Amino acid sequence: MTMEAIRTITELEDKSRAERSEAEARVKQALAEAEHEGQTQLKKARREAAEHGREMLRNAEARAAKAAEEVAKRAEAESDALRASAKGRLNEAADMIVGRVVKS
Repeated sequence: MTMEAIRTITELEDKSRAERSEAEARVKQALAEAEHEGQTQLKKARREAAEHGREMLRNAEARAAKAAEEVAKRAEAESDALRASAKGRLNEAADMIVGRVVKS
């Protein structure tokens, strides 16, 4: 009976070691898969963040271009108004000069 008990205990210990080894292998595999999934999600998040950044930059550039166009239009309108005002005064200035020349 003693030999039979020792053999049974040895078999149970071997079986226990094998099960533990299999469990450790499954844990390592699960960790590896989780790490891989995490890396995949990280790369995806980085790509999405980069695309979002590019989209924000495009929007900012479009708004800046629109603002610059509006400023240019206002400047052109002000310039036209100044030119028109100057043209109107040109005749007055010419009349004044002619008047002074004639008086002298």
